[in-house]
Amino acid sequence: MNKINVKDKSIAELEALCGDIREEILRVVSKNGGHLSSTLGATELIVAMHKVFDSKKDPFIFDVSHQSYAHKLLTGRWEEFDTLRQFGGICGYTKPSESEDDYFVAGHSSTSISLGVGAAKAIALKGEQDERIPVVMIGDGSMTAGMVYEALNELGDRKYPMVIILNDNEMSIAKPIGAISRMLSSAMASPFYQRFKKTTESFVDNFGDGAHYIAKRMEESLKLITPGMLFEEMGINYIGPVDGHNISQLIDIFETAKKLQKPVIIHAQTIKGKGYEIAEGKEEKWHGVGPFDIKDGQSLKKSSSKSATQIYTEALLHLCENNEKIVGATAAMPSGTGLNVLMEKYPERFWDVAIAEQHAVTSMAALAKEGFKPFCTIYSTFLQRAYDQVIHDTCLMDLPVVFALDRAGIVGEDGETHQGVFDISFLRAIPNMTLFAPRDEKSFHQAMAFAAAYEHPCSLRYPRGAFIETKLPESHTFELGKAQLLQSSDSDTLLIGYGNGVGRAYETALLLDEEVSILDLRFVKPLDSEMLLEMAKKHKKWFVFSDSSKMGGVGSALLEFLSEKSIDNISVVSFEYDDCFITHGNTKLVEESLGLLPEQLAKKIKSL
Repeated sequence: MNKINVKDKSIAELEALCGDIREEILRVVSKNGGHLSSTLGATELIVAMHKVFDSKKDPFIFDVSHQSYAHKLLTGRWEEFDTLRQFGGICGYTKPSESEDDYFVAGHSSTSISLGVGAAKAIALKGEQDERIPVVMIGDGSMTAGMVYEALNELGDRKYPMVIILNDNEMSIAKPIGAISRMLSSAMASPFYQRFKKTTESFVDNFGDGAHYIAKRMEESLKLITPGMLFEEMGINYIGPVDGHNISQLIDIFETAKKLQKPVIIHAQTIKGKGYEIAEGKEEKWHGVGPFDIKDGQSLKKSSSKSATQIYTEALLHLCENNEKIVGATAAMPSGTGLNVLMEKYPERFWDVAIAEQHAVTSMAALAKEGFKPFCTIYSTFLQRAYDQVIHDTCLMDLPVVFALDRAGIVGEDGETHQGVFDISFLRAIPNMTLFAPRDEKSFHQAMAFAAAYEHPCSLRYPRGAFIETKLPESHTFELGKAQLLQSSDSDTLLIGYGNGVGRAYETALLLDEEVSILDLRFVKPLDSEMLLEMAKKHKKWFVFSDSSKMGGVGSALLEFLSEKSIDNISVVSFEYDDCFITHGNTKLVEESLGLLPEQLAKKIKSL
């Protein structure tokens, strides 16, 4: 289907189109999984955006972009929508290589207003202000990150024309005060009010400081009973709150904002899950979902294996029972990281700090300075956002913060922006940082016990979903920088696994023609020098298995070790990820495309 032209449609036709879009989103997401409640709630906003603005020339910038499904359907991807988040199909986020209507890659939050400011600067430099205007959609959750206010600070000062749509689907920036607030917000959104405001500004300019003072006091009085005071004080026009599901009103307001040629924030209140009664409201579980039955909302995929996240939660609960100094934080992912259970049981010791990874890390560093033992629980991909804080606020002072990195490795359908592949590479370079990883449930409990007692910064990583199940020897207690030899042989071949890579190494070993040695590296920093020197005497072919980037990863650490020891007769082959961003799709299909399934790896080893 070609791009849907909404320009000439009536309000009734647009309302019907919104219903069709919701129905299609619900049908596909129930089958493929994906983001649901936020994208259903944003439907009218996006249809109104396309009615008033032009995504071919106006930069449409979606914060995170998980709410952009309606935009995809409107811009020529209706026929492809069945492939949403599937390997080889369309992405669950905006992606310019997929469509020229997608202005920017997005997957992490709170970048949109900065992008809008940059786009506005470019438009001004090109002299295209009369033809183009950046249109930004940002959710209220993303407003918790500091980068948003850095961008708003400059925007309010420089006054670039921009329309920012604040999609408030969970909490108001400030609570509206009944009928008076609704009346004033509606009035402030009208073209008449905006013309009156402009005329008044010109009038008072001619009557000196006294008129300015009176006008300013009157305006401030109005702001006090509307939610826009923060933005107006920053120098940005505010309209709202408005009904984010009233498409007629939205179109009128967007037209007004477009004509102002100023930075404008439109505060639209929407309902998460709008149109699907089971998901309507604030339930976090409907934010991102796996396949489910539309009739009752029940999940279609039941996993019998315990996830690594569940094991982490159980281990941390056990440690907390015996150590009241253990505290922790997560950044807007309490359920995803399993920290919600800790927050319920120990509400004074565990916190969700919202989408603010930098703040999470630095605040935990201060708790460590005060004698507590913080577990900073963050997805691998999101810790990238707090790299300076890990270095400057934690490792520089050698503070004993534990970084528990969930979703390490390939995460599947979320794709490039969410794959947890870089943490070993960027953490290994930091002085005072220790890196280790469990391979299964028992070793995870042992790794957590080690982390709780360790008096320096450390990081442990674990996969999304379950560990690769193995029948290897039982794990023993974690000791700093000590590996565990799991299987010994007279073969020239050694398989070295790290974290979930141990299970993959074992599965690969079963497919080889000879029995090989298998080493659970456990620590990639510091390495087990004694064990590796022993292995170098016996095995000349080392194969590395780790769900991480090859550059700066586990294989690099081993090559550095061999170089330092002047050992040059060892062949090291790493089966880590090559230097590229990894696409979205079913994890097994993605791994197959990368040549990382056990049968593919066994074939490579045999050929060598």
